[in-house]
Amino acid sequence: MGASGSGKTTVLTLIGCLRDVQAGSVKLLGQELNGASEDVLVQCRRRLGFIFQAHNLHESLTAIQNVRMGLEVHGATAMRRWREACTHMLAMLGLGERMEYLPGNLSGGQKQRVAVARALVGNPDVIFADEPTAALDKDSGHEVVSLLKRLGRERGTTTLMVTHDNRILEMADRIITMEDGRIAGDQQF
Repeated sequence: MGASGSGKTTVLTLIGCLRDVQAGSVKLLGQELNGASEDVLVQCRRRLGFIFQAHNLHESLTAIQNVRMGLEVHGATAMRRWREACTHMLAMLGLGERMEYLPGNLSGGQKQRVAVARALVGNPDVIFADEPTAALDKDSGHEVVSLLKRLGRERGTTTLMVTHDNRILEMADRIITMEDGRIAGDQQF
């Protein structure tokens, strides 16, 4: 948690293998990321799910096709049963009737749930969520965070969420506060 410019997204992209670690030590799932080869970083990314602030849905793809993209990084084996996995995930998120809808025909909360389905469909060990509630009203934001927490308990998935949204703090197990690129506080509940 922290104000804009405090370094939250930078830390998320470093831990999430989206940016190279240039100094110090960063470990993800037991793997040192500083100096790691591209092959190692790709293997790490395959164990992760990403939810972005702006959904990052492809407007020309249906909900189920957008979710399918979350499986494509896992190769041919994962793609053999893609329709079943994507259908199950969308139904679990209450979008069973919206699978063939384009993003332009979905509400903001529904788009974010498609993004959550895309992040979860590959059964990641860790989900990185960058401001997933920023574009949502209070109820929709609370619903998305509740869903991530519930699915985390059910699947054993850890969610690392970057936010400055005070409305969802009561749902956190731990809050690390950042200021000017440094950790300013660490509370565990």
